[in-house]
Amino acid sequence: MNSSIREWLNLSVRWIHVFAGIMWVGQTYYFTWLDGQFTKLEKQADSTAAASKVWMVHSGGFYSVEKQKSLGVTPEQVRWFRWEALITWLAGVFLLVLVYYLGDGLIDSDVADISKQAGIAIGAVAIVAGWIIYDLAVRSPLGKSQAAFTGFGFVMTAAAAWGLTHVFSGRAAYIHVGAIFGTIMTLNVWMRILPAQRKMIAAAAAGDKFDASLGTQAKLRSKHNTFLAVPVVFLMLSNHYPVATYGSHYNWEIMLALVVAGWIAAKFIREF
Repeated sequence: MNSSIREWLNLSVRWIHVFAGIMWVGQTYYFTWLDGQFTKLEKQADSTAAASKVWMVHSGGFYSVEKQKSLGVTPEQVRWFRWEALITWLAGVFLLVLVYYLGDGLIDSDVADISKQAGIAIGAVAIVAGWIIYDLAVRSPLGKSQAAFTGFGFVMTAAAAWGLTHVFSGRAAYIHVGAIFGTIMTLNVWMRILPAQRKMIAAAAAGDKFDASLGTQAKLRSKHNTFLAVPVVFLMLSNHYPVATYGSHYNWEIMLALVVAGWIAAKFIREF
């Protein structure tokens, strides 16, 4: 591929990836914040119908949002938020293939003397396995305990960080951990949150009582996405700071520290 074309592809897709990600993460945090406001209102013993609305000001106007327990419009009128996640992930996968699988940044012979084909296979398996392990854990008894699941997430992240930094170049290892997190976030939306929302809308449109556990599970996955988003951004930015991050002798420990810092930051952002 011509170097000029390759650079323009990289620039264009990176712009799409970053901008779609901004829209996706922004929406995720907005609705998480909004849901938190309604939770606070519901806990107020003296809350009234008037107090059940969340008032906001933006762009020269006042806006009120009210949480409904029934569907007052047809399903076709419901606004979905889904394409931002898919576009972000597709652009990210394209960049992963372009920069690392078709480029020269994947393998470092000083780290592990393996072929590029073997490296690509390891990378793909790591991304798929990350989702499977996470999804099974959420649906297991581990997923019912926040403390236990956090501990499990820490151990699995440490294992992925250590393992990938001993197979790939430092930069590629950081990006693959980010790709694992990004894939989990995207599949949370498309395989767990959206199907639950479809069932809720169908039940509401038919006048039936929908399964409350569907909303609970969708809310949990969305919460997890807010905690994964901040580390993903850290891992993306690490490419620009090789001495401090992936190029360090303690690269996997630094990666793990960045992820934990991201989780802590996400907790403060969620409560802001």
